[in-house]
Amino acid sequence: MLSAMTIAGAASAQQATMPLPAVAPESAGFSADALSRIDRFFDREIKADRVPGAVLAIAREGKLVYYKAFGFRDKAQNIAMTTDTIFPLASMTKIMASVAALTLTEQGRLPIQAKLTDYFPAFAEMKVGLPQADGSLKYEPQARPILIHDLMRHTSGLTYGGRGDDPISKLYPAGDAPPLEGTIDQFIENITKLPLAHQPGTVFEYSFSADVLGAVVEKVTQQRLGEYLYKTVWQPLGMKDATFHVAANKRALLAQPFPNNPLDGKPQQIRFLKQDTKFDCGGACSFATVGDYLRFGQMLANGGVLDGKRILSPQVVAWMTANHLGPEIKNRVAVIEPHREGYGFGLGVAVRMQPGIAAIPGNVGEYTWNGAYGTAFFADPKERLVVVLGTAAPGDLRKYYREQVQDLVYGAMTK
Repeated sequence: MLSAMTIAGAASAQQATMPLPAVAPESAGFSADALSRIDRFFDREIKADRVPGAVLAIAREGKLVYYKAFGFRDKAQNIAMTTDTIFPLASMTKIMASVAALTLTEQGRLPIQAKLTDYFPAFAEMKVGLPQADGSLKYEPQARPILIHDLMRHTSGLTYGGRGDDPISKLYPAGDAPPLEGTIDQFIENITKLPLAHQPGTVFEYSFSADVLGAVVEKVTQQRLGEYLYKTVWQPLGMKDATFHVAANKRALLAQPFPNNPLDGKPQQIRFLKQDTKFDCGGACSFATVGDYLRFGQMLANGGVLDGKRILSPQVVAWMTANHLGPEIKNRVAVIEPHREGYGFGLGVAVRMQPGIAAIPGNVGEYTWNGAYGTAFFADPKERLVVVLGTAAPGDLRKYYREQVQDLVYGAMTK
């Protein structure tokens, strides 16, 4: 059984629960008939047991044109998906960690050319690992220190574990391990004992950089990352369910994945649904509703402000969402997001650099990042478009939904 809430004709009482003011699709340059292809797409996917359910929100020019819930929040318990479902955001946390850091940059408290060792001296001892033909590693010192800039654009030389046969990656833990297994101090202690995969500032390497950035924010503010985000971002924007630690009375709202991956039948899980994190990791550990994140994305699309609450200046948002991978840096963004060939990376977001090459429609200047458990976000400044998707699909199917949803959204536009 599918559940869906349609925007057109919503009553005023219902409008009050919307993340943004709602309008008829045609008034915002969308075809209602073409948007119904999204309904049919998720209908097919859910009936085929490829995904339990989904929530999708589309806003244009600050107005909500599509906001629907499909399928099941928890298929095993026969609980329907609703728009107040809370999703584990995984790497969509990284964008919020960057915004937290940039609020400090605006205040003159965190210059991005600052050395990471100014906050955590142990990073000075990390050596760069050079794989040898016999499988061993040769080590060399850092040619220059890791900068805060490197943390924001993933050029620190850090990496993630569990990514292929790379010998250095094999030494690192998986992305969801450290926040469950120890404190933030233990995380810093353990990661600084590992080799860097690259010289700082030379290669985009997806990594624990945002987790370290979150630790820097905590060091500067003397607050937990979640406390600082609540005061500076979540509470001002009315993101009422954004958190690193879901309260007991809200846990029934968490989206649950299938116990087995629909593609190969192997067991799958989202560990953060079962275990509370020991620290507020800036790389992967937050939760929110799709509506919450839409408000966050709309704030960025508005140049740092929403409903009179300014989070960042428009100049800082423009700087954040520009490409920061210069020609001297090896761009490996498409290694992580294969459909985003031709994208660069800014301060926490991938940035589209060309109208073609990528496997999805869009415009130069679009910025985006997604979550490993099935969430997705992109904003297109030229079209004044913000889109947020929530699913509980931690396997490779999440990549399919990211691509298909972007095709469906642009395919429903009439101007």
